[in-house]
Amino acid sequence: MNSHYYAVLMAGGVGSRFWPVSTRSFPKQFHDLLGSGRSLLQQTFSRLARFIPPSNILVLTNADYRDLVLEQLPEIGPGQVVTEPAMRNTAPCILYAALKIRKMDPDACMVVAPSDHWIEDEAAFADDVSRCFERASRTEALCTLGIQPTFPNTGFGYIEFDRDGEDPDGLKKVAQFREKPDYQTAQAFLRQGNFLWNAGIFAWSARSIVAAFEHYQPEQYALFASGLEHYNTPGEAAFIAENYARAANISIDYAIMEHSDQVFVLPASFDWNDLGTWGSLYDKLGKDPQGNAGAGETILFEHSQGNMVRMPAGKIAVLEGLSDFIVVDTEEVLLVVPRSREQEIKQWVARVKDAFGPKFT
Repeated sequence: MNSHYYAVLMAGGVGSRFWPVSTRSFPKQFHDLLGSGRSLLQQTFSRLARFIPPSNILVLTNADYRDLVLEQLPEIGPGQVVTEPAMRNTAPCILYAALKIRKMDPDACMVVAPSDHWIEDEAAFADDVSRCFERASRTEALCTLGIQPTFPNTGFGYIEFDRDGEDPDGLKKVAQFREKPDYQTAQAFLRQGNFLWNAGIFAWSARSIVAAFEHYQPEQYALFASGLEHYNTPGEAAFIAENYARAANISIDYAIMEHSDQVFVLPASFDWNDLGTWGSLYDKLGKDPQGNAGAGETILFEHSQGNMVRMPAGKIAVLEGLSDFIVVDTEEVLLVVPRSREQEIKQWVARVKDAFGPKFT
């Protein structure tokens, strides 16, 4: 296991599209959504620990979730939990983590990975990231993993890569990043053949990503670099508490990846699901002959098909004449929406909060 390999595990999101199971007080990364006996956070940590020393894995999360992270990951120490005192998107927290890692190890390579993805072939994942690390360790390359599209998905961003040139490492030069398209545009992307889904998984040297921030986001770099003497010391918390909220609210894609001419994508060799919605979970769960996916042992279906149902343990549910719905029951909330309108769940969270207060969201 290479001691210069590091990971930044992103675990600060709320996962509102998985409401009402995922809430602000207990978001989806801390849930066992697949019935594996481990939360998504625990599964992701285990996947990274296959090829990265556990002591080199940092978990970036909201300050409110610090105790949850330490409870679910007893393998790490408190110093490995990096908390954000304010929500500022992905660029500030990645820069913050990169500066900490570079200070610990100037030769570090680091992967940035979300905590809530499903990846079955963990060996292939480790191999793909290691190939990116190999490139990043000897060049200034900023690498990302792209997923081969299987259908014209309008919920993901896309990565367009250059068709020209054969790269010995299998990486492809990125031409541009594309926003979430409409259906017709997504269809055109698939026909064109040089587009991949953007999975939000990045790999680079700590040195290169810090240099990219210094070049493309000088104000952001200056803000965080001013606290370099405090990083990995008792003074770090006070510096971050005072300065973090001053950071620009911007994603790593907008801040760096869309500007740099050193961005490469490796088409992933593993199956992937972002587990971003109830529909994506439906795709991964086992189903009865009528296509119903039931997370719970006491669900009876009659003349029903294509439903995604999640019930509390021990509670009986009977569904008759229902087709293509999401039904989620918790202690305090019952959600029943068509699967075709799952993207509107996020809007319902806001409406429930306005009507009944934050307790239920």
